[in-house]
Amino acid sequence: MASEQGGLTEYIQHHLTHLTLHASKGWFWAVHIDSITVSLALGVLFCFLFWLKARKATAGVPGRGQAFVEIVLEFVDGQVKDVFHGDRRVLGPLALTVFAWVFLMNAMDLLPVDLLPWITEQFGIGHFRAVPTADVNMTFAMSLTVFVLIIFYSFKAKGFGGYMHELFTAPFGANPLLWIPNFLLNIVELVSKPVSLAMRLFGNMYAGELVFMLIAGLFSAGSWWLYGMGIIGYTVWGIFHILIIGIQAFIFMVLTIVYISMAHDHH
Repeated sequence: MASEQGGLTEYIQHHLTHLTLHASKGWFWAVHIDSITVSLALGVLFCFLFWLKARKATAGVPGRGQAFVEIVLEFVDGQVKDVFHGDRRVLGPLALTVFAWVFLMNAMDLLPVDLLPWITEQFGIGHFRAVPTADVNMTFAMSLTVFVLIIFYSFKAKGFGGYMHELFTAPFGANPLLWIPNFLLNIVELVSKPVSLAMRLFGNMYAGELVFMLIAGLFSAGSWWLYGMGIIGYTVWGIFHILIIGIQAFIFMVLTIVYISMAHDHH
């Protein structure tokens, strides 16, 4: 029994190891090649597919591909319109990109656990993780980009003086004795936005990936009964996980819209 547990533990540890490019000696960073490669490939795929459908769009009866793209566009634009009442020329495409990109990255979790690692192994690559959003570095990279946009639109909408005044006077008032508590509270609120964005997405996708690995471990348990249970479990969890994939992409998009919309509000 201990050896079986050791085998499963080793299997999971192997699948949780990134394809990493380590920095030169004296540097502290490392690059997860797998997360960057998959995310870039999916981003290019999304842009290409939507560009292709937009290029071939007609005013008449749309084909299935064009109809699907129009449904996604109307859905995202409706969410932006409900939250943000200003100029949507930037926020609309941003929300569409966030939703589609995060959804595609999350959907990589539906691939069989051993598929991409087996393919890369044929080229001499020992480790490869297929789900970029199960990498906390990737989710923080996206959330910090949203954070930069929040800061940018805060200054753009309120000006330097107006934003500084808000940081020191909201929500408790303009009394000088309250400047420090106001500032500290606003900084905590500001920092919590990218942290909540990154950790929510990462936590859900990492947990989902781990469950798939645990179920996949049943396939090699040496029992036909456990093998059958693994197939059933993999199918049931996969169907349920489709819901998680969509919800997490939707939440990341909506929170991005809400946070940027809040940056435009005056207090």
